[in-house]
Amino acid sequence: MRALRAVAVAVLSAAALAGCGPAGAGGDGDAAPKGSTAPGTSASAGAGAPADPGTGATTSPTAAPGTSPVTSPSAGTGGSTSPTAGRVPAPGETLVRVTRTGGFAGRTHTLVVKGDGSWTQLDGEARPKGTGKLSEAGLTGLRTALREADFARLPRIATGGPTIYDGYSYVFVHDGHEVSRDQGSLPASLTKVLDALPPFTGGQDAP
Repeated sequence: MRALRAVAVAVLSAAALAGCGPAGAGGDGDAAPKGSTAPGTSASAGAGAPADPGTGATTSPTAAPGTSPVTSPSAGTGGSTSPTAGRVPAPGETLVRVTRTGGFAGRTHTLVVKGDGSWTQLDGEARPKGTGKLSEAGLTGLRTALREADFARLPRIATGGPTIYDGYSYVFVHDGHEVSRDQGSLPASLTKVLDALPPFTGGQDAP
């Protein structure tokens, strides 16, 4: 009987031991809490980032600390342009063209001055009648008078001045601007331009 009891106790002990698994393998023992991580590892790549107030989700910054966004200037802000008004024409380009009509004979004459100071007189049918060239001082004086006249701000046509019988009418073309004036409506600035021009007739060189 003692031998049978010993065998029974041994069988029961073995069965009890077989029913108990290792700690953490499905039992309650020392299993790690759900969601915990091993020491020395981070829970996620976004750990420590501020949470979105509405969702609780973490957000990561889009730029590293200490860096600033790169901006490029927009078109039209801070840009530079190359104005054409007031530029010095090339030697072969026309600096100024003035057509004069009227006088006692009622004839038309045109004077064309190039950028190098050379000039040509034309008759009413645009035929060359005389040529010459301004001196350096004369060319400088003409350019100064043209600049001070400020053609871009002059009205294209102006009237209202006193009528001068047998007077002249002028058409100035300079730097892309055309201005027409009767002799009685000439402002002082255009009178200075006329004074700086070579003669309309005669073909002689101007000083």
